[in-house]
Amino acid sequence: MGADGRNFYERYAPVRRPFEAGFWVVLMALQAALSTAVALVDAQAAAQPPARWQIVTWELTSHAVVLALVPALAAFERRFPLYRPQALARTLAWHLAGSIVFSLAHVLLMVGLRKLVFAAAGSHYDFGGGAAWLYEYLKDVRTYVMIVAGIAFYRFILLRLQGEARVLDAPEAAAGAAAAPEDARHPARPERFLVRKLRREFLIAAADIDWLQAQGNYVGLRVNGHDYLLRATLTDFLAQLDPARFVRVHRSHAVNLDRVREIEPTDGGDARLHMRDGTVVPCSRRYREALGRTGA
Repeated sequence: MGADGRNFYERYAPVRRPFEAGFWVVLMALQAALSTAVALVDAQAAAQPPARWQIVTWELTSHAVVLALVPALAAFERRFPLYRPQALARTLAWHLAGSIVFSLAHVLLMVGLRKLVFAAAGSHYDFGGGAAWLYEYLKDVRTYVMIVAGIAFYRFILLRLQGEARVLDAPEAAAGAAAAPEDARHPARPERFLVRKLRREFLIAAADIDWLQAQGNYVGLRVNGHDYLLRATLTDFLAQLDPARFVRVHRSHAVNLDRVREIEPTDGGDARLHMRDGTVVPCSRRYREALGRTGA
């Protein structure tokens, strides 16, 4: 815990995105430089070595495309996280399909860039047929596994730093309410949640939740500038909240209507919700119509 009362994760959160982007840029740049140097050395032993600019083009285009695909792999791993042992077979099947799509995208974009560079140099680039793609796929599988495994490990470390919270108490009964059974169609909803995070307990008022985000087997709660990660699904946790106040605005997001400051329309019918805490939450067109009917 720092002098300002924030733990390491909370101090790291503001620079998390720039750090992640910088990490992958630096990693891919170093990998491209190393691969290019090795390829140039190997080419010297060839009877008819290719031109240096061709070798540099091959390596740089390959690594540039992989770098561009990293965000898609991160989103895919978030959708099908590797730490779900109860659905491991299904998850691995999705990742097998994902590796094929990744390789196809890598090859198509890489070949397109190479053709443009070669054409600009007055030359011609020929990738080859199916055998060439199979060779690339075998390499791409290794790249896919290393990147996805690295992302999964990074998320695991963040989870340990952030601390997994869990609801400890049952929904509270209203003060002075009779002990009569509730109507099954109108279940009691808790006004507060007692959660444990990093061996500390916190009392969270449901009304203080700004927004919620689905994160694999977890739902992330944004509460007064702090993040809490609960082992639950977004749908199940929303069932415990007041539907007149908390609404789903995206496949993976829900918001507290009282905390929405501004709705910014975007192209295509979607929107961005500017929250009172300064964060921005995506709102898909499918849910935007329902949001408008709430009067937010």
